[in-house]
Amino acid sequence: MKIAIISSSVRTGRNSHRVALYFKKFIEENTTASTEILDLMEYQFPIFEERLKYQTNPLPKTIEFAEKIKAADAVIIVTPEYNGGIPSSLKNVIDLLYVEWVKKPIAISTVSAGPFAGSQVLVSLQFTLWKIGAWTVPAMFPVPTIAQSFDEKGSPTDKENTDKRAKTFVNEILWCVEASQKMKA
Repeated sequence: MKIAIISSSVRTGRNSHRVALYFKKFIEENTTASTEILDLMEYQFPIFEERLKYQTNPLPKTIEFAEKIKAADAVIIVTPEYNGGIPSSLKNVIDLLYVEWVKKPIAISTVSAGPFAGSQVLVSLQFTLWKIGAWTVPAMFPVPTIAQSFDEKGSPTDKENTDKRAKTFVNEILWCVEASQKMKA
């Protein structure tokens, strides 16, 4: 089983990437799934002009990203909240693809510097994913006060409780993947 983890912030000094690092390590140590972080900072996609399927000369990195999303059994999106909404880098890449998202189980982890854990971004992100036909996993993984919750390498300050929450979150993803695979059979 393959789980792609999208680290959606491209901002200098970003902190949400810490959660992406945590999930990569947690999933690989606690499940049989393989993971890969798809870091939007590394991709640096140009501003959305057209969906991939309509581009006449798509960039190789765009094709590579699309293939990785298509090959993944599930996706975890780790996103900060910017002014109550989705970071433009994330909205850009969601709009870039289409068929790659359809019926794909997608789990969301929202992150904030403050106490509300990115709760406002959740509604707009779920709506966007719903509009393109993705299957948003019911379990969420909100992270408040990120700088105090995880270090730069993705290690949680309260490992026991974080791992407990992560186990519930990841198990929900795995259940959705299994259900999705049964529906395809």
